[in-house]
Amino acid sequence: MLNALHFHYFQYTMSRMAKTKVSTLNLRIAPGVKDAVREAAAREHRSVANMVEMLIRRHCDQRGIVIPEQSELFQGATDG
Repeated sequence: MLNALHFHYFQYTMSRMAKTKVSTLNLRIAPGVKDAVREAAAREHRSVANMVEMLIRRHCDQRGIVIPEQSELFQGATDG
């Protein structure tokens, strides 16, 4: 089941990538954590940035934290 969910998330992510703007996040982490993220990303054929985003989204989803879609963030600006 997890593989099916991962596949659907991947499809969703790929379809949204060209349509959304991105923000930069700079952070400092322990070298071992950085190496682990690189390894995890490589095993899933992801970039490190995409792996970090996926992990954040998974964490938020598990804890009921809503991540607004790009269109929701700018609705007020285009409505009028």
